Amino acid sequence: MPEPIMTTAHESGGLRGRRVLVTGGSKGVGRAVASRLAAAGATVVAAARKDPGNLPPAVHFVSADLSTADGCAELATAATDLLGGIDVLINNVGAGTPPPDGLLSASDDIWERTIQLNLLASVRLDRAVIPEMIARGSGAIIHVTSVGAYFPVGPDAPYEAAKAALSTYSKALANEFSGRGVRVNRISPGLIANDSVSALLARSTHGAPDDPGAQILEEWVRGIPLGRPGQPAEVADLISFLVSDQAAWITGSDFRIDGGSFQAV
Repeated sequence: MPEPIMTTAHESGGLRGRRVLVTGGSKGVGRAVASRLAAAGATVVAAARKDPGNLPPAVHFVSADLSTADGCAELATAATDLLGGIDVLINNVGAGTPPPDGLLSASDDIWERTIQLNLLASVRLDRAVIPEMIARGSGAIIHVTSVGAYFPVGPDAPYEAAKAALSTYSKALANEFSGRGVRVNRISPGLIANDSVSALLARSTHGAPDDPGAQILEEWVRGIPLGRPGQPAEVADLISFLVSDQAAWITGSDFRIDGGSFQAV
């Protein structure tokens, strides 16, 4: 049996015993967040379509398809039953389908699937958990958007548009419910070295002149003042702070974490 991870009160930020749901929690930023909060003493449910089989023992996994209303409702029920309630919700799930031949080739189906997952999944889960948070007088919600919501940088405009809508919705949610004890913040990551990004960068490093994706990423990295992509753990550290007691007076805010790429001059 693995030894428990010990943290001090300062390190945990008051997260010990908090009940947390993380969507998109099987890999990348979501997995890093689930691991980070569990290490701080929280009880964590990570949700995704497929179980990666490599989550820390302290993290519970629930399979969920968040592209549908039924999938969101089933996850909210399952996580609440497992945890006995939800104190912290990390709306991290997201994915896009770049139109094959430019923006005008994006079909209604692409737009609808993108909006369902990147916007409505968060709306539906928020709707499910906020009433209980209000009843307790406390709760914390994070919406993971993207720098692409403010500065379209890639070939996937439907994804970036959905994330822009999520950002606006998140601010409105904070305005309405912060006075009732529910803090809502959003983070906008830049280029993060998840599995797919790391694979593309590796191809770029070893020379892939015919791979447009690798070329785009190589140019993006050259434009990052800190000179590298971010790591999922670095995003997890920011989220851990924002949902902790140390951030008790922070709500309705957007935090870009992008290595300096898109900061206002």
